Amino acid sequence: MRFWLWERCRVNSNVVCMISTRTVLGLVRRTGERKISMSKLLRTGLNAGDSAPLTVVGGEGVYFHLEDGRRLIDGSNTGGGLGHRHPAMVEAIRRAADTPVVNEGWTWIGREKAADELISTAFKGEEDWVGAVRFCISGSEANDMALSLSQALTQRTALATRERAYHGLVGLSRSMTVQPHWHGGLAVHAGGSHRPAAMAPVRILPAPDGAIYGAPQNNPSAKQYLADVAGTLSDTAATIIDYTQGGIYYDGEYQDELALRAREAGSIWIADEVVTGAGRAGRWFAFQGAESRPDIVTLGKSLGGGAAAVAAVVVSKAIVEQLKGKSWQNYGTLRGHPISMAAISAYLRVVTDEDILSRVRQLEGVFARRLLEIARRHPSVKRVAGQGLHWTIELHGPDWRLWNADTDEEPVASRVALRALEAGAVIGTSGEQTSLFLAPPLIISEDESHQLLGALDHGLHAADEEHERTLRRAAVQ
Repeated sequence: MRFWLWERCRVNSNVVCMISTRTVLGLVRRTGERKISMSKLLRTGLNAGDSAPLTVVGGEGVYFHLEDGRRLIDGSNTGGGLGHRHPAMVEAIRRAADTPVVNEGWTWIGREKAADELISTAFKGEEDWVGAVRFCISGSEANDMALSLSQALTQRTALATRERAYHGLVGLSRSMTVQPHWHGGLAVHAGGSHRPAAMAPVRILPAPDGAIYGAPQNNPSAKQYLADVAGTLSDTAATIIDYTQGGIYYDGEYQDELALRAREAGSIWIADEVVTGAGRAGRWFAFQGAESRPDIVTLGKSLGGGAAAVAAVVVSKAIVEQLKGKSWQNYGTLRGHPISMAAISAYLRVVTDEDILSRVRQLEGVFARRLLEIARRHPSVKRVAGQGLHWTIELHGPDWRLWNADTDEEPVASRVALRALEAGAVIGTSGEQTSLFLAPPLIISEDESHQLLGALDHGLHAADEEHERTLRRAAVQ
């Protein structure tokens, strides 16, 4: 992503004005009969580089509607599990708007209902260990709450995560985001970064590859990856792992081995399911692909069906026991808002009634087959990995560890995404230099999936051109 510290006006699909925030407020420009005033919004863009973000004016199903009249498949929106304007979600939000504004400190029947339905629906079959839930507003906040609770329970400070992880940019979740370009501070476009101070000592664990294309020939086993982590985890309050970030996906063996090592070290294991939870993995939770079960699960993004900003911290029965005789001194006024709770209840019903999980499992095979075909056709593709309806395509290029997004130059991944727009789809990069991800709404059809993958195929020609130029320069040298 790019932090846009600019005043911006879109004149038409071909002309974009970028004016420094130091410009006199109220500047106006006329083009023909149309009058455009400057935006006062400090904002972010999904892809790195200096291209203006798209202007969305509407949406329906899996499609964005743009200001310039185009209709594009929304191919990288982890927060929109049911796409745009799903009728059940719209109706639920309309009804909830007619309820009182009840903050987290008061009991609200809709919040109790959402908690019961989340446990009985999404955690069905997990009743032997799952304990209780607390709602909040974002995945970053949920991770911060889970991590700070772990520090309080264990009276330890250090925290552990795996290489290339992203857990958010709020509180302790920011410290646990170990992708170099995401630090919560400022990337200086002329080079360099102004970073805020870390909030806790962070231990970084090795991560498996898990790719279906481009994996190492002698990929170590989970036990080999984690053979030396006992010392790393020995003083940690929590070990938090996610299931997609940085293009890292793994099987049950890695999770089970990591869970075992964390428990041996007395480190609370947190499953960050902010992206994968609520159906994107083709099951309610990615952790269900293994035998082990977490101490804490964090949820967000799709939990509200894209209709409300909502997240959750789900704790085990063992954690509930540890909380007895104590009050959790962590509060948020708008947590558990009636509109958010109505969104959760409606989302759970839709996923169940429309058998969304089966759809995701079926489409996982479609994406895997097509992505393998695409990767073999494009020499710029280095690796492909994914599960359910979340896939990463990594390109040849500089090491991700060296990318700080401290430039105005558009990286190759952003250029691929720009080219893909020509074929009718929005593809994101999470601000990375050489990595793209696909995460369409879970309601996407097979035909629409092929259109999205076709747009990626088209966009990758931009990366092939760059890759060929790089090889030629290397040959000359």
